[in-house]
Amino acid sequence: MLRYRPSVVEDRLGDARSALARGDVLLAYDAAQSVVDVDPDDLEARFVVALALARAGSREHALQAAEELRARLESSTAVSDQLLEDSHALVARLTKDRALAATDAARVRLAAQAADLYEEVANRYGGYFSCVNAATLRVLAGQPDRARQLAEQTRLLLAAYPNLEGDDAYWYLATQGEAALVLGDTTTARAVLARAAVAGGKNVAARALTRRQLRFLCEAKGIDEEILDVLAPSTVLHFCGHRIDLAGASRRFPAELETHVAEEVAHFLDHRRIGFAYGSLASGADIIVAEAVLDRDIELNVVLSFDVDEFERTSVADSGPEWSRRYRECLARASTVRHASDSGYLGDDELFGYAARIAMGHAMNRAAFLGVDAEQLAVWNGEPGEPFAGTGHDVDTWRRGGRPTHVIRVGPDPPRATRSGGSDRNGTRDIRAVLFGDFHGFSRLRDEQFPAFVHDVLGAVADALRPFEPSTVYRNSWGDAIVVVLTDVVAGAACALAIQEAIAELDCVSLDLPEDLGLRIGAHVGPVMTITDPVRGQTASWGRELTRAARIEPRTPEGDVYVTDAFAALLALEVNSGFATEYVGRVTTAKQFETIPMYRLRRA
Repeated sequence: MLRYRPSVVEDRLGDARSALARGDVLLAYDAAQSVVDVDPDDLEARFVVALALARAGSREHALQAAEELRARLESSTAVSDQLLEDSHALVARLTKDRALAATDAARVRLAAQAADLYEEVANRYGGYFSCVNAATLRVLAGQPDRARQLAEQTRLLLAAYPNLEGDDAYWYLATQGEAALVLGDTTTARAVLARAAVAGGKNVAARALTRRQLRFLCEAKGIDEEILDVLAPSTVLHFCGHRIDLAGASRRFPAELETHVAEEVAHFLDHRRIGFAYGSLASGADIIVAEAVLDRDIELNVVLSFDVDEFERTSVADSGPEWSRRYRECLARASTVRHASDSGYLGDDELFGYAARIAMGHAMNRAAFLGVDAEQLAVWNGEPGEPFAGTGHDVDTWRRGGRPTHVIRVGPDPPRATRSGGSDRNGTRDIRAVLFGDFHGFSRLRDEQFPAFVHDVLGAVADALRPFEPSTVYRNSWGDAIVVVLTDVVAGAACALAIQEAIAELDCVSLDLPEDLGLRIGAHVGPVMTITDPVRGQTASWGRELTRAARIEPRTPEGDVYVTDAFAALLALEVNSGFATEYVGRVTTAKQFETIPMYRLRRA
């Protein structure tokens, strides 16, 4: 019996499937979860939720979602065989992901476990997809004879599925290629994978996932990985550049160079395989690149420093009404539009650099998921500019990670700019990492327990903070709350996890404290104001971004650190930081402050 869905719900599920195909797992998760929120019994939507979490690398949350789905499947009487097979295979897939992330003996052990699970699914449902996964995992587990048997079995199963189209045709051909690689038949593998790449079309996520798995297989069998080049999806671009100069002013990007720059941008894009672009939309270089990207059906993702109208006033409108029209048209056609801050400009140019780093981080995360390169296109006069914002800053930030930048030169050279900031009365703003913590169970403490809480629990926090004093801008505690402001996201990530690890080592029972006394930490990065507190007579950190961090904390599980989209993006820019983030979904923060993408922070 087919499940009836209202058209608006069906559309949302369609959006989720499309986002999965594009490799936008966060959007896929959000769209599918919105269907589950409306109808908790929509099992297909629950499957997409779990699959999106798995592809995002959030293994723990994906496993929880998969187990919940399996429990509901067992009590349902109207479920397709395909959904049953896919749902059971998802648990095997999560074990496979653990195996691929492991090394040496741990990989061998986990690969064997995942192979057992896939074989169980293949035997139960007769699907070629589970069978070929089992074959590859047997190779990684050091069981070549069983791997060959499963690859031959896969070929027999494939023979029952002729004339497939669309995604089905892609997976059919990709499976043929994988089975051929297991058997060492590189000639067949090369030919079939080339056909799979054509059949896959714009399903870049499928090609990326296949390529990732086959890399491990090629490595294990000593096969040259260049055989997989045909599966490589489109690459990712970050773009930046100078605003076009106002009439009569020729400093960074003279107006008479607009046609030349547009031609150079077109030439650059026409000689690349770019599928995804991230940047801003100021008049001049940004809009020129965005228009060229859209004209080539490349996905455009926009990050603005603040809201749409104020950004137009500060960065577009003074170049003339034609630029405002082009700005609005690009916004309307963009796939996503993010705002780095929902506060006002206040003459604070550092917000532009902050937004640029968020765009770069999102580009890096997208490239990492797809397993492809990311590069930068800069329309630049070659001058370093300011240390906190501007094209020179963006190029330097990108290149620090050893990433390539293609420069379209403009000029003549400008005078060095000076920073414009808010007045002393309003306070100055700097981009800072903000940690806000709160102890669950604090309100149950009796007077006789407070000495232990202050000396042992807060003492452990103080000890954990001590190594980060050079990076600490501000810290304070009151009751069960702790706030720490640090100079950058790497220091913020290290500090947050160090505090949690220190609390985890405490024996609350021996201290006569509640056994479930746990710390929640929310982390964010954004513009923070420094203002003298007239009550305390000391400088302190203030602003909306501290409020944002405080609203995140109540939604964080005890013992965890949840971070915002901006924090995750800026952390992705840091090479070998030692930290990683896992998507947990869109979370409505405390007091209905906002609903935003959230990530769990962990050590890499």
